[in-house]
Amino acid sequence: MDWDNVAAEDVIEALREVEWSTPPRSFGEFFSRFAFPRSFSKWKSRLKCNLYYYRTNYFILVIFVLGLALVTRPLAILGTALTALSIAFLNDSFAASFNEKFIRTIRHFSPHLAAKMRPPHMPVIRGRSAARKTVYVCGKPRWVFVITFLTASIVMWFSSCGLLWVLYALLTSLAVIIVHASMRTPNLKARLNTFREEFRAVWRNYSEL
Repeated sequence: MDWDNVAAEDVIEALREVEWSTPPRSFGEFFSRFAFPRSFSKWKSRLKCNLYYYRTNYFILVIFVLGLALVTRPLAILGTALTALSIAFLNDSFAASFNEKFIRTIRHFSPHLAAKMRPPHMPVIRGRSAARKTVYVCGKPRWVFVITFLTASIVMWFSSCGLLWVLYALLTSLAVIIVHASMRTPNLKARLNTFREEFRAVWRNYSEL
């Protein structure tokens, strides 16, 4: 895959739609083969490739740094957990999987309530892109939960006086991610995995037509 021709918006869209259930890459693979990019175009290509390929590792890294920064503030840690859940809801696969498992659990206690949590029936339009479909969580558009959890987490950070520490931790984790993604050379396994996921995405789009 030629990452030079992939725009930043395409990478963000791919991260929103791709499966996040895959386990993180091994520690040895994550911290091996570092080198300076030879040019600015090579750096941009490497950055986009690594952000996509090591997405799960970077997500765990952010949570780990936030946990270390807020280890003495339990309320701020809870706010961080809500923030992580909000970010995870932005991924289509996670939101759909969470919605299905949560409704299945509620069905054991109240089938009537579980039926109300089902998303509304949407008309199927032939050739409609999957990116335009509204993702529902517990019968509500997912942005409702994203905004609610983010607001609650900010209130918890203010209450625990940990907002400044959160900003420091986020900036630190972001800097570490950019440095790693810039220096980590893409290996053959990353390229093959990208081709495989690209084929699966194309095949899934054809199956929905």
